Amino acid sequence: MILDERTYTIRPDGMQDFLELYETQGLPLLREHLGGFAGFFKAETGIINQVVHLWTFKDAGDREQRRIQLWSDQRWKDYTTKVLPLIERMENRLLVPTSFSQWR
Repeated sequence: MILDERTYTIRPDGMQDFLELYETQGLPLLREHLGGFAGFFKAETGIINQVVHLWTFKDAGDREQRRIQLWSDQRWKDYTTKVLPLIERMENRLLVPTSFSQWR
């Protein structure tokens, strides 16, 4: 199992629009194609215009195939044209759980 951690820095004036678009349009498509939704969080301290979302996958190959499916969906491409202008920076980490992690 791997955990995909995605951190997005949102334009300071775009957070509300981003969250509304993500919840109503992006998340349903991501759940459909990726499965494994583990959580979505807003920063309260530090860089406060950031969001972090977490996804679980069987392995890197599973993640790759699911993301290929996602990007082949025209609805996803249409969504990205709306949401990408609201994002200043995207970061991504693939995490592997330890033997004592709840995510194993």
